[in-house]
Amino acid sequence: MRRLIIEEPYSRSATWSRRLAWFALAVAGLSILIVRQERVEPATGLVLVLFSFGIAALALLLAILGFASVWRHGRRGVGRAGLGFAIAVAILAMPTFLLARGATLPFIRDVTTDVVDPPPFSRSQAALAMRKGYVPPDPGPAARAAQREAYPGIAPVFLDLDPAEAMEAVRDAMLARGMTIIEVVPPGGRTGNGRIEAVDRTAVLKFADDVTVRIRPRAEGSRVDIRSASRLGGHDLGANADRIRKLVDAIAAEALAR
Repeated sequence: MRRLIIEEPYSRSATWSRRLAWFALAVAGLSILIVRQERVEPATGLVLVLFSFGIAALALLLAILGFASVWRHGRRGVGRAGLGFAIAVAILAMPTFLLARGATLPFIRDVTTDVVDPPPFSRSQAALAMRKGYVPPDPGPAARAAQREAYPGIAPVFLDLDPAEAMEAVRDAMLARGMTIIEVVPPGGRTGNGRIEAVDRTAVLKFADDVTVRIRPRAEGSRVDIRSASRLGGHDLGANADRIRKLVDAIAAEALAR
């Protein structure tokens, strides 16, 4: 006599979790690729990436529901739910870290080593062409006060080099950091100041951010002030402060090598 074996059905939540997780991974990978290749406008690219995060979040929720369904009703699908959970967590790990970090930082996107007299961004033809006509606006005193409280260590760089040597050190440091220099104004003229204008790009999505550096002569050496501003969004999640810190370290290394 044959025995009839009835297998429990798969959890629908677990099944859809796996499907959505793979779909989110595909959307995230494709979005990052087209954004890095500048096939779409940065704002559109950011929407696509955020869309993939939303799908991953839904996949994560369905994975949890799938585990609950397996536990409570004895249904199959632990592997499917586990795979969906793992892929979703992998996709959401970095944005979750950035959002958690951003929650402790002020809502600003423009950071400078001189909050009293920040270096202005150039309005030259070359600079405007690189930025497509965009000039980072002054964030105002409230934002500068928030920066001072959040990043007390962001301060001017003082070098025991004359302005011309200091400019060379700054330029080499910016190039070493992978920045694209679009304008160089040597020290001199009425104020004696020098300036370097550049564009830097974020690590993953390659969004363009603007950087300007001012070199001022001092009685003994030079003073270097840096300003870094994001073009997209209202919160930089600490990216501009990180960029300035790394550039300061690179400038110090270049100055010591001279």
